[in-house]
Amino acid sequence: METTHEVFVGDSRDLSQVADESVELVVTSPPYPMIEMWDDLFTELDPEIGDALASGAGQRAFDKMHVQLERVWDELKRVLVDGGIACINVGDATRSIDGSFRVYSNHARVLEAFEERGFEPLPDILWRKPANSAAKFMGSGMIPPNAYVTLEHEYILLFRKGETNREFKPRADRRYEAAYFWEERNRWFSDVWTDVVGELQRIDEEDDGLRERSAAYPLEIPYRLICMYSAFGDTVLDPFWGTGTTTVAAMCAGRHSVGAELEDAFLEVFDDRVDDVTTLSQSVGRSRLERHRAFVERRRADGKSFSYEAEHYETPVVTKMERDIRLRKVRTIDRIEAGYRAEHTPLDPLTRG
Repeated sequence: METTHEVFVGDSRDLSQVADESVELVVTSPPYPMIEMWDDLFTELDPEIGDALASGAGQRAFDKMHVQLERVWDELKRVLVDGGIACINVGDATRSIDGSFRVYSNHARVLEAFEERGFEPLPDILWRKPANSAAKFMGSGMIPPNAYVTLEHEYILLFRKGETNREFKPRADRRYEAAYFWEERNRWFSDVWTDVVGELQRIDEEDDGLRERSAAYPLEIPYRLICMYSAFGDTVLDPFWGTGTTTVAAMCAGRHSVGAELEDAFLEVFDDRVDDVTTLSQSVGRSRLERHRAFVERRRADGKSFSYEAEHYETPVVTKMERDIRLRKVRTIDRIEAGYRAEHTPLDPLTRG
C-alpha cells in the first residue's frame, strides 16, 4: 500500500490546491487568538488587530482574530466530504489588557463558527496539558478571593460535515483492517485524556524558534484521532501544518495527508527528519500491539476469557470486529515533487516489528 503526503507553502485561508470534497478528515491545531506569541501573525493578517491590542481593546482584537480563522473554516467546509470529520485542537487564553485580567474562550468561539457553517458538533475531548510553571494559581497567592485558576487543559472539538455518517461498501477491508482494539476504544473515546504526553515517540525538534512558532502538540493526539475517525487510504488535512506532526501521524497510520504552512522553513526542517518515520512507525505499531498483549494478560489474570482470535496476530481479542485488525508500518519514504510517497507493509506478527 502506498500513501502520498503533500505539503505546500501558502495561506490556509485559500486552500485552492485542495479539490472540493477530497478530504475525509481534518486534524489541526490553529494559532490561538489572544496568546501573545501569535499577535504578530494575526496582525500581519489584519493590521487592525495590532491597533486594537495597542489601544487596549481586547475583545475587538479577539473578534478580529477569529474572523481570520473563520476564513479557514470556510475552506474546510468546501474540501471535506459529506460525513467527514473536523478535529480542532484549541486552548482558551488568559490575558491582562489595559489592567483587566480575563479569559478569552477560543473553544466557544470556534464551536459557534462551525455551527454557523452547518457542521454538526459531536462530543468533544479535553486533554491535560501541564502548565510550564509549578505554580497552580495566578493572582493573590494564599489570600482569597483574587486568585485565578491555571488553565491546564485544551479542547479537541469534533464536528461532522452534514447530518449523516460516511458510508462504506459492506465488509470493506480498508475499514475493518483499520479497526482498533477494544481497550483502545474505551481509552480513546473517553471525553477526558490524561495519558497522551510521552506515550508515543515523536521526531526531535532542535530548533526552538520554529517550535515556538508552531502549534505543536503530542504525536499521540493526531495519531489517535486519525485512527478513530478515518480508514486506511483516507486523506487527512492539516491547514496549520507547523512542524508536520499530523503528517507524521498520517504516515504511521497508513493514511494520505495534505498540509498547508505559511513558513517554508518548517518544510526544510521536516525534510531532514522524515526518514526517521520508518523507525517511528514500527515503534508506534509495536507499542499498540504490546499494550494489547499486556491487556490480554491482565484480563486473563482476572479470570476473564476471550471469544475471538485476531486473524493477523497471535493474540485473542474481545470482539468480532477486532479480528481483522492489521497494523501498518512505513517501509520506505521517497521525495516527490509535491511532498512524499510512503510505502507501507503490514506489521510483522512474528518478529513483533
